[in-house]
Amino acid sequence: QVQLEESGGGWVQAGGSLSLSCAASGSIFSTHAMGWPRQAPGKQRELVAVWRSGGVTNYAGSVKGRCTISRDNVKNTVYLQMNSLKPEDTAVYYCNGAFRSSSRDLLADDYWGQGTQVTVSS
Repeated sequence: QVQLEESGGGWVQAGGSLSLSCAASGSIFSTHAMGWPRQAPGKQRELVAVWRSGGVTNYAGSVKGRCTISRDNVKNTVYLQMNSLKPEDTAVYYCNGAFRSSSRDLLADDYWGQGTQVTVSS
């Protein structure tokens, strides 16, 4: 089993910045991807940013240029720095990751954090 512990989030005025972090722990043989999907009321879930093994990162068009995802390989922690926040960034941000627990696993399993609320006021 893998546990994802999120921190950060909170309330900020439009134009401000917030940083989220997600630490993965447990039975981890390899990490294939870690990312930040978000869910706003009445909207579809959106993958804000994702880090994939090999260091490839991808961003949603809505946050490109305003957010940066990074990963500390030693701590197995992924970070999301969000700048120039807008009210439409208000959502619950989840940490999501794909991990193999052992070398015998052919496929990675998907894990989710509990989510952290980000509220941007206008």
